[in-house]
Amino acid sequence: MARIIRGTSKNARFIAVDSKDIVQKALDLHKATPKAIEAFGKLMTAGLMMGTDLKGDDLLTLRTDTDGPLNHMVVTTDAKSGIKGYMSNPAADLQSNGVSAITGKGILRVIKDMGLKEPYVGMSDIKNGDLAHDLAYYYYTSEQTPSVVALGVSLNQDMTVKAAGGYMIQLLPGAQDSFIDALEEKVKAVRNVTELFEGGMDLERIIKLLYEDMTDENHEKLVEEFEILEETHVDYQCNCEREKFFKGLITLGKEQLKEIFTEKEELEVECHFCKKKYSFKENEFFKI
Repeated sequence: MARIIRGTSKNARFIAVDSKDIVQKALDLHKATPKAIEAFGKLMTAGLMMGTDLKGDDLLTLRTDTDGPLNHMVVTTDAKSGIKGYMSNPAADLQSNGVSAITGKGILRVIKDMGLKEPYVGMSDIKNGDLAHDLAYYYYTSEQTPSVVALGVSLNQDMTVKAAGGYMIQLLPGAQDSFIDALEEKVKAVRNVTELFEGGMDLERIIKLLYEDMTDENHEKLVEEFEILEETHVDYQCNCEREKFFKGLITLGKEQLKEIFTEKEELEVECHFCKKKYSFKENEFFKI
């Protein structure tokens, strides 16, 4: 399970995520290359952070459509402690380039289904494949919320997940300029998030590190008290059902289904999200 904490201070709100177990589950399911799972793990971590605002039956989907080898990634999370996702090309790899190159440039879509007639769809450019930067850009342009975002995934030599997670600090309306400047300088000074995890820091210690020893432009100490308000746990969960696939196959129509069954005795489908397979026989469709 992923562990998430969130809280607030006078000038900002924050969310921090340890997503190691979730990313490991995704790696086990999708058999991705190191660079692919790094990009995908970052998107899943972003989904976990953004999903903390969901309520009831709300759903949040993040989708990237890019010109890199990964092509597109999809992550869906809900308000009931579940997240799932898939990559169109988990085998994507580039020997001499980093994760930004494998992601490429394109569009990030943020789709929020809150039970209305139409879901909300926000879009933002993916300019350089740095998903943390791209997510901060989305919040600034689409929701007018200045944000600091850090995402990271690292692997062991045996291709298991060593560390994964991230944090997001979002300024509240009317945030003081002195805090904004101090926060920017502090984020520049701290190590990247995977190094913090690898060094043994938990989420609480990472948040404390970000807030402690801030100084203003005159190098005077700036004290920003913060409070952790909530801790939640989220698991990799897929809600696929045989009945859902059956109804989807019916939409192919009788003629196309008959054509399929002239070539095979069983029709097998696989869930993109969890890799579970479902088999159907011809008499299941034509006895109704």
